[in-house]
Amino acid sequence: MAEAGRIRIEVGFDGGQALSLLVEQGEAERLQKLLQESQAGATAFEADDGSYTVVLGKVTYLKRFTRESRVGFTGV
Repeated sequence: MAEAGRIRIEVGFDGGQALSLLVEQGEAERLQKLLQESQAGATAFEADDGSYTVVLGKVTYLKRFTRESRVGFTGV
């Protein structure tokens, strides 16, 4: 399960490659805003497994996963 304040995102690129990353919620919001405003330039951000720099014009989609909210049941 994701830590508090972190969400999983998936960034898709031209050619079909995709990254699945766990990032701070603020980073996901900033990346989404940048992609909505412009496709020029690049941006850098931090994820749990390291730093990433992406060229905005090569991003084809950004998916923000919802937080997991599962109800568990024990066996009968």
